[in-house]
Amino acid sequence: MVEVALVTTSLLSSQRAPRKARGAGLAARVSSRVYVPAVLIGLLAVALATIGWASHFGGASYASSTSALRVVLVGPVTLAVLGVFLVAERIRPAQQRPLVARGHRQDVLFTIFNASLVAPLVTALSLSFSEVARRVAPWIVLPRIGVVPRWAAIALIFVAMDWCNWCAHLANHRVLALWRFHELHHSQEDMNVLTVFRTHPLIHVSYLVALIPGTVLLANGALSTTLLVIYGAIVAFAHSNTNLGFGPLGRLFVSPNYHRIHHRLKGRQDVNLGFALTIWDQLFRRAVYPNPDTIRADTGLPGRPLVVEQASPRPRHLAVFVAQLVAPFRPVNRLTDLPPNDDSRDGLR
Repeated sequence: MVEVALVTTSLLSSQRAPRKARGAGLAARVSSRVYVPAVLIGLLAVALATIGWASHFGGASYASSTSALRVVLVGPVTLAVLGVFLVAERIRPAQQRPLVARGHRQDVLFTIFNASLVAPLVTALSLSFSEVARRVAPWIVLPRIGVVPRWAAIALIFVAMDWCNWCAHLANHRVLALWRFHELHHSQEDMNVLTVFRTHPLIHVSYLVALIPGTVLLANGALSTTLLVIYGAIVAFAHSNTNLGFGPLGRLFVSPNYHRIHHRLKGRQDVNLGFALTIWDQLFRRAVYPNPDTIRADTGLPGRPLVVEQASPRPRHLAVFVAQLVAPFRPVNRLTDLPPNDDSRDGLR
């Protein structure tokens, strides 16, 4: 009987082995052609938007919400502010650049892309995420608290939103699947105010967490379009090619000189992660303050693992644009595709 059992076990094992081998072979073939986690993030975005569409976005007006987002992105006030920042780049540049550098032209493409096609996607994801959050955990929406002034609730939302953006930003530098979408933003070698638009559409999935503070305190106050424009202007200015710090206020607000360190070509890039406020970097010892060398530091990705418009004699803007959008789904090369984070604490203070 023992011999029969051993023979039976051997036969079963021999049958399982080819199945496991076939499964492993299929997984290897798929991973050699596409980065599966990136595909899953794309499917998550589609599923979330579909849920929102099926639920009519919780009664919110999709069209008016998209229009409001476009006002924040490229409304008259936003365009005027961006124009002022572009002039500031010419008057006081951190690095000398042609009036219209290759990187500037590429960022114009991303600006148009964001205003026309990405804005509807972000609106769908935002409304869907808020609706799902309210349905799954209705208790997170606090009722109107009479003792809390409306302005205080809005200020709290602003600060909490910035904190959530900081956390998502850190995750984008620590989680490879998220970094594959975020590396596009770091590929810019001609930093300018429009670099804020140089983002992959699916990166917004990771930043949906920043909607939670507004959902929690919705009954107590909401961020106005004006405040969102101001927040966006601060973030855009931080990306400008402007040699400008904020003096003592630089310990509180993100300046161009401070944020440039985050985009530097040499050195770790998982520092100076703040969007508008530097306090989160200080609390978690990720703040590196500017000096004459960092102000003029080159920016971009070491080794250019992502195709960029500066890599060839001709810029080929449209071809590069398509390649940059497809890049997160390419197979991973762990020798070149990991985020440029050095775990040593040198340079942090």
